[in-house]
Amino acid sequence: MRIRRPRQSWKRICFVTDVHGSERCFRKFLNTAKFYSADYLILGGDITGKTLVPIERRPAGWSASFREHSYADMDDEQMEAVAQMIRDAGNYPIIGDHDELVELFSPERRDETFRAAVVEGIRRWMDIADERLAGTRVQCYVTPGNDDFWEIDEPLQAAERVSFVEGKRVRLDDEHEMITTGYSNITPWRSPRELPEPELAERIRGMFEQVEDPQHLIAVLHPPPYGTELDQAPAIDEEFRVQTEGLGTKMASVGSTAVRDFILEVQPLLGLHGHVHESRGAQRLGRTLCINPGSEYTAGSLSCALVTLTDTSAEFQFTTG
Repeated sequence: MRIRRPRQSWKRICFVTDVHGSERCFRKFLNTAKFYSADYLILGGDITGKTLVPIERRPAGWSASFREHSYADMDDEQMEAVAQMIRDAGNYPIIGDHDELVELFSPERRDETFRAAVVEGIRRWMDIADERLAGTRVQCYVTPGNDDFWEIDEPLQAAERVSFVEGKRVRLDDEHEMITTGYSNITPWRSPRELPEPELAERIRGMFEQVEDPQHLIAVLHPPPYGTELDQAPAIDEEFRVQTEGLGTKMASVGSTAVRDFILEVQPLLGLHGHVHESRGAQRLGRTLCINPGSEYTAGSLSCALVTLTDTSAEFQFTTG
């Protein structure tokens, strides 16, 4: 039998997802603990970037091209500033002389170069988190998403102040438990962590078997429930071309039926989702409040859902900044 400890009457979650490598967004995410008095920070998947940017050492200084701007003859301090700008935008600077970069970006080495940069980027983030959260009581939970390589799991698990919660049930406090997965249903991009709907349902069920009190459960499931306001994305064809309807973009439901069925059957207190950047919103499925904060990482803007938990309810607000 659990013994209830004295506690405050409410707890606050800061939920963020789909930052896709933006170090600017990740730093803001860590800062929300103090700014919004958050007890729990949850980063719900798709945390790594997708692009390498070379910075070349030349006789007159460093040189780089980024976002339609060219930078030449930079000293070390200027180069570091450009490298940070690249990281903040969700990309990975690769630094070297001409011959080194030619080798690293060759067809034989490019994938290896990219994966190594992604892993190093996650190690860097975990070092930042360990430093920022040291000496606090803030709990930080992170899961990879469907876009994220398996290689990042090790540096996430090695962090001191960040809990790797993929596929796990954890207890937040005396009342609330949380299950988490960043796996998604199958997408046209065939990203690393995707499952057919029956297998995704089995993965969710495996975590749920450990839950003691479904009524106070928080389900962090990266794909939103299918056929809701949270899963509307531009429809694409087999060639990845955006489809139109009338004078506008045709929209389609891209969420998960496994997630929807689980929520409708179990009715957890809260569903926290991401995956679909365009579908920021909140919707109830029965008693369950489902939230997708969306993502504006390309602008360096953090889209956040602040959820205040009490013994019996969950209230939320969206923030962007």
